[in-house]
Amino acid sequence: MLEFRTQGFNGYAVKYSPFFDSRLAVAASANFGLVGNGRLYILGLTTNGIVVEKWFDTQDSLYDLSWSEAHENQVVVAAGDGSIKLFDIGLDEFPVQSWQEHKREVFAVHWNLVGKDTFCSSSWDGCIKIWSPHRSDSLLTLPTHSCTYSAAYSPHSPSILSAVSSDSHLRIFDLRTPASVSNHLTLSIPIHAPASTRPGLAPQGGIPPTEALTHDWNKYRDRIIATAGVDRLIRTFDIRSPGQGPVAILPGHDYAIRKVAWSPHLPDVLLSASYDMTCRVWTDGSALGMGGEEGPGNPMAMGGGRELGRMGRHTEFVVGVDWCLFGAEGWCASCGWDERVLVWDVRAIMGS
Repeated sequence: MLEFRTQGFNGYAVKYSPFFDSRLAVAASANFGLVGNGRLYILGLTTNGIVVEKWFDTQDSLYDLSWSEAHENQVVVAAGDGSIKLFDIGLDEFPVQSWQEHKREVFAVHWNLVGKDTFCSSSWDGCIKIWSPHRSDSLLTLPTHSCTYSAAYSPHSPSILSAVSSDSHLRIFDLRTPASVSNHLTLSIPIHAPASTRPGLAPQGGIPPTEALTHDWNKYRDRIIATAGVDRLIRTFDIRSPGQGPVAILPGHDYAIRKVAWSPHLPDVLLSASYDMTCRVWTDGSALGMGGEEGPGNPMAMGGGRELGRMGRHTEFVVGVDWCLFGAEGWCASCGWDERVLVWDVRAIMGS
C-alpha cells in the first residue's frame, strides 16, 4: 500500500488518468470543504512512492474532478463557488478555461467517455449542464429540480447520461430524444421503492426516501447502474425494467456511502467508500448466477450479492475511490478527510 499526505487539505475525489497508469489527480479542500481554498494535486506513482508532479490552488473548495478523454494533460474540476475550471498540467498556476453558470456548489463533473468532446456537471442548484471545452458557455441545461450530487455519461453511449439527487431518484437522459417538456428525461426511477415481489417471498415494505449521493454505470452491462447514499445501502437497477425496483441490494456500511465504482475488469465487482471510514469491495451476485436469491444473514440483502472484503486504513470519512484501468485487475486509489491518498490492491483485502 502506497500513501500520500495532502497536508492541510481534505480529499474529496481521486481519479486515475485514462492515459497513464502511474498518474493520479486528487481534488481536495481546506477545512473539510466548508470554507476556504481548494487544491488540485497531480500525483505520480514511482518506485520511490507517490510524488507530487504539480498542484493548482483555487479560491474555493474542490468537490470533484474528471480527466479529459481527449487531452492527456487536461483535468476539469468542480468548485464550491459554482464554478468549473479546466486545468492543463503542462501549464502553471491558472486554468485554461473557467465557467460560472451554476448558482450553487458544483458537486460532480464527468467527461463523455464515448464522444470525448463534452463533459457534464451537476450542482446543488438542481441542474445538470453539458459543456464543451471549446465553448465559453454551456451547450445544454437539464433540470432535475433537486440537489444533484452525481451525474455521469454512460460508458456505452455518447448521448445518454444519468444522475442521482437528494429526492432519492435515479434519472436517465437521452439527448437524442426531442427536448419537449421532458427536457430529454426518459426515465425517473425511485431508488427507495421496494423490489417487485418474487414467487414464494413475502413482499418487502417501503423504505423512506433518503438522499442519493453517488452512482455508477456498469462497464460491461449497459443496462445496469449502481446507486448509494445516506441510507447505507448499495442498490443495482436494470434500466430496461425500471418498474421492478432494485435487482440487488447490498447492505453492510455503517454510515452514508459517498462513492461507488464498478470494476473496469470484472462485470460483477464494485468498490464503495463511506463515512464509516472503510472502502469495501462487493459482488452483486450476477456472476454467481444468484440473481433473485436472498442474501444470507441480512434481511435487507437481495440479489445474491455480498461483501468480499474491506480496507479500513483511513481514519476519517472516505469520500473518493477509483480503479486503475491498466495492468493487474485489482489496483485502486482512495482519498478521505484524513488528508491521505492510499493506493492499494483490492485482492489483498479479499476475505478480510
